[in-house]
Amino acid sequence: MSLSQAQKKAFRSIGHHLNPVVTVSENGVSENLLAELNRALTDHELIKVKLALPERDDRAAMIAELIANSRADLVQTIGKMALLYRRNPQVNPKLSNVTRFENHHGRH
Repeated sequence: MSLSQAQKKAFRSIGHHLNPVVTVSENGVSENLLAELNRALTDHELIKVKLALPERDDRAAMIAELIANSRADLVQTIGKMALLYRRNPQVNPKLSNVTRFENHHGRH
């Protein structure tokens, strides 16, 4: 699934206020990390991932691996943070960051 520019803009606005729920260290991608990533995407749809890697190329490779393994869409990367989205048709509205914040768009 490819996101439109309008969807990405709305998701970036929501994602700005999120805290990272998954942290990837220099140890790389493990089964436990993928399980946690998939659980977070299933519950929240839109999540922030922290990449604790010093090299930009290593972070880019890690993001590509996470996207390939989770079937998520990359919304944005800034520094050591990546914003990922994967739609869940049976999402719990109380857990989904997209549903909970869809009308906020950064305005308080």
